[in-house]
Amino acid sequence: MIDIDKIVESLKTANQPRSDFVNLMEDFHNPYLVLIGCILSLRTNDRTTYPATLRMLKLAKTPQDMMKVDAEDLAKAIYPVGFYQNKAKQIIELSKVIVEDLNGQVPDEIEELIKFNGVGRKTANLVLAKGFNKPAICVDVHVHRIFNRIGYVNTKTPDETEFALRAKLPKKYWLDINTLMVTHGQNICKPTKPDCANCPIADYCSKLK
Repeated sequence: MIDIDKIVESLKTANQPRSDFVNLMEDFHNPYLVLIGCILSLRTNDRTTYPATLRMLKLAKTPQDMMKVDAEDLAKAIYPVGFYQNKAKQIIELSKVIVEDLNGQVPDEIEELIKFNGVGRKTANLVLAKGFNKPAICVDVHVHRIFNRIGYVNTKTPDETEFALRAKLPKKYWLDINTLMVTHGQNICKPTKPDCANCPIADYCSKLK
């Protein structure tokens, strides 16, 4: 039996360095900023996403202002994030929808958030957790990989992992689990050549047993 309480506590006390982008998302506490920041981060590493997000926010910080930004200007600001031209158009269009159809308010339900073009469950859950402080499990590649690697779940896709964790992971950990696992995945439990010798949760990992 994997002791998830000890795993979470070990990750919290390990005090691994967090990326600048992770810290930025933690500090937003604003659903709209979490939403557009997460869109930028898709298929792009944090080192690239962080300065791109800061450049984007110099142009606009609200959907009311962002919908007026020229798509080419936004694309130049967020370059070189992956699919920067598509993301620029997506963010501007999304901002228009929020202002014109949703009274300027970002939805606080997954089913409504995923109606936005290009927004999946990962992004929607992050908006709920970091933007609204509502219990939600954001499953990215790190969360999916690590929970399967330690043997806590046995799933094939991030969506499967999300629903498996919803059924199994104590709700008290939902808000923090993404940040903990992303940080652990970036520092120790990497996709290839994980640093198992320095892993704070090695004693609970089925990969090493």
